Amino acid sequence: MRHAILAIAIGAALAGTSLSASAQSRDSEIETLKAQIAELMQKVESLEERTDAQSEVNVDTATQLDTITNKSVKVDTKGGIKVTSADGKFEANIGGRVHFDTYAFDRDIASTTGTTEFRRARLTLSGKALGWDYKMEQDFGAGTNLDGLRDLYIAKNAFGGKVTIGHFKPYRSMEELTSSNEILMMERPFSSATGLFNARQFQQGVGYLKAGTNYTAGLSVFNLRSAAGVRNEGVGAAGRFTYAPINNETSTLHFGGWFSVEDLNAGSATTTASVSYAGRRGPSQTIATVNGVAGDKITAYGLEAAGSFGPAFFQSEYVQATFEQPSGSDQDVNTWYVQGSWLLNGGHKAYKSANGFFGSPKVSDKGLWELTARYDTIENKDIANREATSWLFGVNYYVNPNLRFMFNYTQGDNQVNGDETGQYALRTQFAF
Repeated sequence: MRHAILAIAIGAALAGTSLSASAQSRDSEIETLKAQIAELMQKVESLEERTDAQSEVNVDTATQLDTITNKSVKVDTKGGIKVTSADGKFEANIGGRVHFDTYAFDRDIASTTGTTEFRRARLTLSGKALGWDYKMEQDFGAGTNLDGLRDLYIAKNAFGGKVTIGHFKPYRSMEELTSSNEILMMERPFSSATGLFNARQFQQGVGYLKAGTNYTAGLSVFNLRSAAGVRNEGVGAAGRFTYAPINNETSTLHFGGWFSVEDLNAGSATTTASVSYAGRRGPSQTIATVNGVAGDKITAYGLEAAGSFGPAFFQSEYVQATFEQPSGSDQDVNTWYVQGSWLLNGGHKAYKSANGFFGSPKVSDKGLWELTARYDTIENKDIANREATSWLFGVNYYVNPNLRFMFNYTQGDNQVNGDETGQYALRTQFAF
């Protein structure tokens, strides 16, 4: 920079010098110019020193800002509340769900009461800590303290899969493992904890799940108690394998199989398969029972088939279970259902390959409308007329990814007493 300024100054000086001037006058002007150039060079050097100093300040400021950024806690509010430590070793997510239901009945033989209730009111804390995942979920709609405890576990990736320790759902039944935020109808079918595994949705134990792009394989071993259940020595095991030969953005075909063994032992409670055949809060019918004192087993084997092709969706399970009896022959229970839906204005049911079940469709700004239907049946093959069936028809309106309205009509049929109660149900569902 100094050389350039010098050249410009000299050129200007020479151009301004008259050719006719005397040598003495030229020498005087040159001396004056030299003095001016020397003064100008001092100013240039001063400016360069200030520029260098400012650059050092800028670099130091940028370094400090980068240090502050890297050492700050990160907060993300997209779809919920997520807090991550500066080093990334700790993470906490806060979520929740509110399912508010209204029921009205078309009464037949059984006595029923139309009502409203918070079907679920959950607060969830989940995240990571030093390489371990954790989750704690309380459902205030189900009770306080241990009565409302749902998932409570720690988990870690190991041996190519994930190991889970604590209180969680055993790996059985596709519909049972699907989140209540994403089930098709307001209540699950009889092959789940709303029937065959009545009041045995969450168990305490250890599980291992391995998943690929089109398969899952899971095994869980557990004590026969929930968090609020009685202490007992009963043990159980459940395993599930799924395979999706077709799985892309617009089409998925799913097959699966699972088993469950529950071996009652000292302290085990009496275990039943009981169904509310006309919807929740409607009349119920016990299908089979095992006396906990007798120490018998309940075994079940299930098959799954499901698919999502464009706006169309279907899902079905068939289960054969045996309830051992201390005297007399064992009781065989069969249950199966088929359900499906059609998204009226586009959309597609997403397949969650890491878990082997379907989730909710992606919702656009205009929302999504979905028509739904299910046929559900359960029967004790060893007791005459011990059978119940349900027809369900519904509409789901997805306002946005967090808000959904559901309407179901259920027509129940109890073969034990001939009751044919119907139910109208409406749900407002908000989850984040």
